[in-house]
This record gives sequence, structure tokens and C-alpha cells, in this order.
Amino acid sequence: MSLMNKDINNIAIVRLSALGDIVNSAVVLQFIAQKYPHAKIDWITEEVFSPILKEHPLINQVHTVNLKKFKQNKSLSLLRKTIQNVLSFGNFDIIIDMQGLIKSAIVTKVIGKNTHGFDKNSTRESLASLFYKTTTTISYESGVVQRNSFVVGDALKFTITDKMILQKKPIFEVSKIFTFKSSVKNIAFVIGASWSSKIYPKELVLQVCEELQKDVHIIWGNDEEKKNAQWICQRTQYAKLAPKLQLSELVSYISHMDLLIGNDTGPTHMAWAQNIPSITLFGPTTTRMIFETPINIGIKSPSKVNILKINKDDYSIKEINPTSIVTKAKELLK
Repeated sequence: MSLMNKDINNIAIVRLSALGDIVNSAVVLQFIAQKYPHAKIDWITEEVFSPILKEHPLINQVHTVNLKKFKQNKSLSLLRKTIQNVLSFGNFDIIIDMQGLIKSAIVTKVIGKNTHGFDKNSTRESLASLFYKTTTTISYESGVVQRNSFVVGDALKFTITDKMILQKKPIFEVSKIFTFKSSVKNIAFVIGASWSSKIYPKELVLQVCEELQKDVHIIWGNDEEKKNAQWICQRTQYAKLAPKLQLSELVSYISHMDLLIGNDTGPTHMAWAQNIPSITLFGPTTTRMIFETPINIGIKSPSKVNILKINKDDYSIKEINPTSIVTKAKELLK
């Protein structure tokens, strides 16, 4: 049951992390703007992810928290500062928690009274529902993008359909122009991920490059990933080391590609966000994490996945045959 939304002028969205989830959540902005063209939309997120949102034309203001840093440092002064910061965010007609975790629910509750989120049967951390004034019911097994869209639509009394999502405009603006060869197809491969079991082995990435025989730009995000990217580039003429990229630059870089291949991680989801053809590789997770379209597909390893209890020791992603990736890539490149 959602709030009666008379005179909705100020909306707050709470989606603290992670990068891929923020990318997938941001699709709702264009639909809210269509339904409530005069409303101001603020977004609350972890500070580390704020750069990708700060320049978004449909966001009035991005507010940040440092719960991630508090968890690492266990600093009470940092926690107190974070709470004081949240209290200063302003007055909102409705605050929508798209994350559904206890930490995001607490932030939502501290911001104001008119809170909305998932009910106790619709999220992994059922206690989060106690912090909301009104709630939405949707199966946890539903696709992530559909869940995000449904909870927002339910809160604001309108429906975001699959057709609307399929016909979406690119979610983020391109802020930087990159120059690539116009005479060839440019492909990006995202080789990193937050868990080692979500990473497609570098030896198999090399095989994909060799079989494709096209320019493959290897995207990396930290020193370890850079070493792996260099290892690949040193062994094939078809792999190119991507430059070091800030979050906003990463969106623009991916937006210039003809195809992106990658693990289940934020940069891979950016291709879908920007309407760029993509192949997402899944081991311990499933295609539930993406919104599949004719140009955005997932390839899942043979393992069975319990999404309520993800097995981070599931390394079955290495069982995905490189040739199957190449076959799909060639189809999408046509």
C-alpha cells in the first residue's frame, strides 16, 4: 500500500550502493520526470558513488553518507557526523528506499516521516520494513530492474511497464568524447568484479579476443585488474589497454562502444543503461540482475543459484565457453 501522492513536489530516493544497483536504479528518473515534471528529485547515496549521479540533469541534489567508511573504521565520530548530515537533507513529500536493507531503511527513516519501501516478504532483510510508513509487495525473485521500477511506481501511484523500460532513453549523459577507429567495431571487456568468483578468468578473456579478432578494449578499475589487463594485452594483438577512468568518464567511454562484454558488475550494467549492446557473464549470480533486451543478453554458467543465499565460492563462471561468447558477440555486432 502506497502513500496518497497529492502535491508531490519533493522526492527523495535512497539507493546507497553498489555501483551496478545504482546504475540499474537510475532508470526510474526519466519516468518520474514524465509523471511529475515539476517535482524535484534528490538522491541519497554512499559518497564513493556520488560522481556518477551529480551531473544527472534530472537530479536536483545528490546527498551523501559514509556508512561504508564507518563500517571500515568503526568511528563513532564519523557515525555521528553522518547522522547529523542526514538530518540536514531537507523536507520531502516522500522518501523511497529502493535498496531494502536495514542500513538504507534507517537512513530513510532519519530523513523524514513519509517513508516507502519493500514489505517484509519482498526483501532479504525483512526488519527493514519496520522503518517504512507504507510498503510495496513484489517477489524477491523478480528482476532487479523490475523491482526498482515497481517500488517507485507504487510509491508514486503510477506504473512503469517493461515496454517503457525497453524504450528508455540513455540514463546518463556523455560528458567526454573519446576517439576510436571509425572503420572497425570497437568492443570493451570489463574484467573486474567485486567477488573473485564473478570474474571470468583472464586466460578465457584472451581466448575471446583471439577468436573475435577485433579491437577489444580491456577495462580495469584497480591495480590487480590492470595487471590482468596488461597480461591479456601482451599476449594478443587484438586487446587494447583502456585508460584509467573516473566514474563519469567510464560512462562516456562505454557509450562510444559497439559492444561491451563483462562480468556481473557496475561497468557492465552501464552498457544497458546507455543502450549499448552487451553480454553479461554470470557464475554465482543470475540474469535476474539485468534487464534483458534484444541487444542486452546474459550468459549463465551451468551452476544452480539460490538468490536468497548466494554462494560466493561458486566459480562456475570459468565453465562458460569462450566460443559461445564470441558467437553471441558476432550476432550482436551485425
